[in-house]
Amino acid sequence: MRLADRISTKRRSENMRRIKSTGTKPEMLVRRMVHAMGYRYRLRRKDLPGKPDLVFGPRRAAIFVHGCFWHQHDCRDGKLPSSNSDYWVPKLARNVERDKLVRSALEADGWRVLVIWECELKDHQSTAQRIQKFLSPCRA
Repeated sequence: MRLADRISTKRRSENMRRIKSTGTKPEMLVRRMVHAMGYRYRLRRKDLPGKPDLVFGPRRAAIFVHGCFWHQHDCRDGKLPSSNSDYWVPKLARNVERDKLVRSALEADGWRVLVIWECELKDHQSTAQRIQKFLSPCRA
């Protein structure tokens, strides 16, 4: 292994260690948005499959805030890394498969599920409208 590769691996390892799974900027943005709309929610209910980021119990609604890279969204930010693909391809594929299983399990149990992608949060108004429509009591 070249010195440059070891430095790169060390730097990547440190970056990965800093990445949080809860309380991320996108999640906090959605939480503030939902709260400002007057909705109240619970965080990551452990009794539900996948521990959704926001849970609206009486409405039987759950919101997941997904990072485009980690959950492989079909956007610019969701592309696979070019290095170490033997590691990344199966890891990210497992995330995508788990997302499908979790969503199916929730829907089979009568829950409505909304996935908000990190890249969608650039358009606050559109995201707020999607959330409002998803949570509104009058659903056709």
